[in-house]
Amino acid sequence: MKHISSRDNPAVKALAKLACTAGKRGAPVLLDGVHLCQAWLQHYGAPDQAIFDVERLSQPDIAALAAAVPEASSLALDARLMQSLASVESGQGVAFLVTPQVLPVPPVVDENCVLFDRIQDPGNVGTLLRTCAAAGIKRVFLATGTAAAWSPKVLRSGQGAHFALAIHEHADLTALLPRLQVPLVATSLDGARDLYEGRLPERCAWVFGHEGQGVAAELLAAAKLKVLIPHDAVAVESLNVGAAAAICLFEQRRQALHGSRR
Repeated sequence: MKHISSRDNPAVKALAKLACTAGKRGAPVLLDGVHLCQAWLQHYGAPDQAIFDVERLSQPDIAALAAAVPEASSLALDARLMQSLASVESGQGVAFLVTPQVLPVPPVVDENCVLFDRIQDPGNVGTLLRTCAAAGIKRVFLATGTAAAWSPKVLRSGQGAHFALAIHEHADLTALLPRLQVPLVATSLDGARDLYEGRLPERCAWVFGHEGQGVAAELLAAAKLKVLIPHDAVAVESLNVGAAAAICLFEQRRQALHGSRR
């Protein structure tokens, strides 16, 4: 494993530049931290490159990761250099350089899935990805204008959910509609049915929209069902998109597992 101590080393400069621009579609990504690196190894095998804090190589979790990746594609950096790459102040001493797969949109979508309509806050996107994975969703479509799925903050919020999902970024949601063989279900404040009144489809495509503007008009018009989450409208006008998605997805899951009884 090559040890680097100079900030002027070309490899360090390239990694630092990447850390500032991570998240572009099809571009390499730095996974920062033990949990994300372990998840990548479990699902995809060795990374393009593994980067370690030389002072932490003796720690059990990091030593295990170092032993699991080819030495020829591993770097050991001085602590100050490693910290400059970390996405949080207290870096964990390991990062993987990886290239996420760009998945083709399937010709037919006949499974439970979630459409992200221009959700801009990275924390919301990461939370929603994590919620989807927990609710048993396997495929998600992120419209252009949605925060980049593989950006550092989304990765941190997702907590490994990326590796349980087929993620399609820069999706044209309107063009996707003819491929749907399940009903489109949208959240809306107008002309919608109470979420808890009646059965939800066992399989559907949920669409959750922009934090301020909600779901786009053309998607609302295409929805077979619009639902409203009952809440204290005097206290708050609407729910955070991550909270709304969790309520909807787990109500659907509850009905599928236990029927519509309360």
